[in-house]
Amino acid sequence: MLEQSIQSTDMALANVFQDFYCVPDYQREYVWGEDDPKGQRGDEVEQFIGDIWAEYQSSNGHSSPEYFIGTVVVCRGQEAVFDLIDGQQRITTAFLMLCAIRDELKENGETSLEYLLPQISAVTADSQGKIIHRVRLELQYEDSQGVLDHYAKGAWEAAPRDGTRSISNIAGAYATIREFLKTNCKGDPELIRRFYGYFINKVKLIRIETSSLAKALKIFETVNDRGVGLDAMDLLKNLLFMHADSEDFAKLKSVWKQATDAIFHSREKPLRFLRYFIFADFNVSESKLQEDAIYNWFLKNEPQTGHSTNPIKFAERLLGAAKTYAGFVEGHGPSGQHEEGITNTRCLGGSAVRQHYIMLLAGRHLNSTNFSSLAIELENLMFAYLVTNTLTKEYESSIIEWSKKLRSLNDDQFEGFRNDFFVGAKKGIAEKFGQEFGKLTLWNTRAFRIRYALAKLTQVIDVRAYGDTGGHGILANYVNGKNDIEHILPANPSEAALAEFGEVPVESDFCQRLGNLMLVEKTINQIIGNKPYSEKAEVYPQSQYLLVKCQASTPVFGVADHISKVVTTVPSFGKWDKNAIDDRRDYMVELAREVWEVPL
Repeated sequence: MLEQSIQSTDMALANVFQDFYCVPDYQREYVWGEDDPKGQRGDEVEQFIGDIWAEYQSSNGHSSPEYFIGTVVVCRGQEAVFDLIDGQQRITTAFLMLCAIRDELKENGETSLEYLLPQISAVTADSQGKIIHRVRLELQYEDSQGVLDHYAKGAWEAAPRDGTRSISNIAGAYATIREFLKTNCKGDPELIRRFYGYFINKVKLIRIETSSLAKALKIFETVNDRGVGLDAMDLLKNLLFMHADSEDFAKLKSVWKQATDAIFHSREKPLRFLRYFIFADFNVSESKLQEDAIYNWFLKNEPQTGHSTNPIKFAERLLGAAKTYAGFVEGHGPSGQHEEGITNTRCLGGSAVRQHYIMLLAGRHLNSTNFSSLAIELENLMFAYLVTNTLTKEYESSIIEWSKKLRSLNDDQFEGFRNDFFVGAKKGIAEKFGQEFGKLTLWNTRAFRIRYALAKLTQVIDVRAYGDTGGHGILANYVNGKNDIEHILPANPSEAALAEFGEVPVESDFCQRLGNLMLVEKTINQIIGNKPYSEKAEVYPQSQYLLVKCQASTPVFGVADHISKVVTTVPSFGKWDKNAIDDRRDYMVELAREVWEVPL
C-alpha cells in the first residue's frame, strides 16, 4: 500500500505539544510584536491571546467553544522531530504561553505542575538509545541563539532581551503574555489553571504533514493564497528554497538574511521595496502593479528574473539592491559616498516620499559623477512637480517609465538621458512653475517645504559668493533647527511696524507670502522680533547669510572682487511695503528657476 504523502489532522494544542518541532535555519525570524517601518509596535501577540481569552470567557459549566488558530505545515525530520515549515509565529507564541502560564502558576504558589511540564519539554531517546532532555520547540536559525531554552527552563529572568530581532521580539512576546495573565487572572492559581485547560484542550489547529520538504514548501505556498496576509517576503523566500538544491540552502539563507536585514534597518516596508526593485530592474507592463500582486508577478516573469533557474544569483541581486536602497535612506550613493541630492530630497518630501528611489535603483550602475547628477536632477524634478501640484501617480508613472531606459544605459549615454527626461519634463511645466512658486505661502504649503525652498535660495547665493566649502555646500546647515523663518513684515506687527509699512492689503495671508519670508538665524530672529523694518535693517547685516545681509542695504566687501559681483545681483530694499514684497517675490521666482533649473 502506498503511504499517504499528505496527512491533515485536526489537533488540540495538548496533542500538538506531545511532539517535538524545530524551525529550520532557513526560515525567517520570530517577528510578532516587532515595530513596523513607522515605529508602531506590532500587536499580534496581544491580539492572539486576547482573542483566545474572549472565547474562553464564553465558556460555561456545560460547554466551551473551540477556537481555531489556523494551519501549520510540517514534514518529519530526523529523530522524530517535525520541521515546522509554516506556522512558526503561532507555534512559538503558543509555546511561550505555556512557559508563561507555568511561571505565573509557580509565582502564585503552585508546586505540582506535572500536568503542564511535559508539554514544554520531555525526556526521550534518540535512534542510538541515548537518553536526552529535549524542548518541544527548537529554533535553529542564528537569530534565536538558543533563547527558547531559557524560557523552557523557567529561567526567563536570565534570558537575553536584545541582540537580535528574534531575541528582542521573543522577550517582548513573553512579557506581553505575562502582563496579560497578571491583569486578567489577578494571581489566582485556580483561574490560571482554568484558562490553561481551555487553552490546551479547546484551542485547535490543523496540522498538515508531508513526506518531503519540497511538498511542504509547495503546500506552504498554496495554503497562504499567494501571500495575502503574510509578511511581505515570505512567499518569495519560500519560492527560492523550492527551486534551490538542498546543498545551497545555507548560502541562500545567508544571502536572504542579509537582504531582509538591510530592508529592516532601512525601516522600509518589504513589499514597497520589492515593488520598487521590480520597477527598477525588470520590465513591467503595468505601472500600477499593486503590492498584493507582486508574488503573482514573480510567478509569471521567471524568464526575466531567473529566480527559479538560479535562486542564489537572484537573491544576490536582491541583496545588492537592498543594501543600495538602505544606503539611500542614509543619504548615500551606491559606493557609499554622501549624496546631497538624496538628503536634500528628504528635506523636501519627508522620509516617507521615496518614489524617486526607483530611478536611483535603476541608475545604481552609473559612475559616481553621473549618479550624483541623477540624484540632484531627481531633487529638482520632484520640487518642480510638487510646486506645480503634479499628481503623485503621474510623477511615479514617469519615473517608472524612464527607469526602464536608464537601467540599460552606460555612462556615456547618461547626458543624453538627462536632457531627454529631466530637461524635457521640466520644460513642459516651466510656465506653471513660475506662477505657482510665486504663490507659495506658509498657509498653503507645509512649513518644512517652505523652509527647504528658502534654504535652497539662501544657500545658492552663499555658494556663488564663497564656494561650496565651509559648510555652504550642505543644505542641512541651512534647514537645521538653528534657523527660523522670518516674517519681514511681522505676522503680529507692532504699531510702529504697521505705521512704517503703510497700507496693509486686506488679504489674510499677506504676511505669509513668499516675498515676505526669509531664512535667518534664531539669534537674529529673537533680536528683531516684531520690530519695524527700519530697526530690523540694522540687524540683518549681522547674519552670516549673504541674502539676509543684502536685504536692507548693499554690503561693501571690496573693489570688483568675486563676492561684490555676486552682491550686485541681489536686490536690497531700503523701504518695506507691498511693492517691495512683490518685487522680492519676483526676484525669488527668477532665482528659483536657476536653482531648480526650470527656465522658460
